[in-house]
Amino acid sequence: MSEKIAALIAAVEEDMTLEEVRKALGDGADPLSLVEALREGMAVVGDKYEAREYFLPDLILSAEIFKESIALIEPHLQSGNTTTKGAVVIGTVHGDIHDIGKNIVATMLKCNGYDVHDLGVDVPPQVFVEKASSTQAGLVAMSGLLTLAFDAMKDTVDALAEAGLRDKAKVIIGGGPVNEKVLEYCGADAFGKDPAEAVRLANRYLA
Repeated sequence: MSEKIAALIAAVEEDMTLEEVRKALGDGADPLSLVEALREGMAVVGDKYEAREYFLPDLILSAEIFKESIALIEPHLQSGNTTTKGAVVIGTVHGDIHDIGKNIVATMLKCNGYDVHDLGVDVPPQVFVEKASSTQAGLVAMSGLLTLAFDAMKDTVDALAEAGLRDKAKVIIGGGPVNEKVLEYCGADAFGKDPAEAVRLANRYLA
């Protein structure tokens, strides 16, 4: 069933993908496995776009299918989590509006029992600070796909330190171009290469 969902979203089949997700949920499928299937399908879309087999309209539609599918899955995640492992603040940093990867990470963290506060995209450093403070979050996760996001990540880490929150919250970063050098530049604690790694880091820091 998960393989079929991955194939359908990879083929940018909106109605069929949503129908299959509804069916899987009705059959009692694990919500996390459905999120992973959607992620795998989106990875295929990304590969096809880079290979110029797909074009911008395909990319936009696949992102919309993903969002609609997640909207169907999320109520099942929330109803299944009666306790929380801790608060996580997540967002795409200032100057960047890419959100597919961030949305996948946020959903997988919810699947794993975290109280996720998603700030959306183009988030200024002070907004991260205010939400981390008000929620007493133990983890702040920042996403960015553009190289200009690196400065915004560094600014956010600095702002958290200035607010006295750096010893209270771990900071992880992620996005296509993020690597060890970016991590060192930003001053974050770790970076995740994929959504599964982000969950592993959350489990490590908030266990």
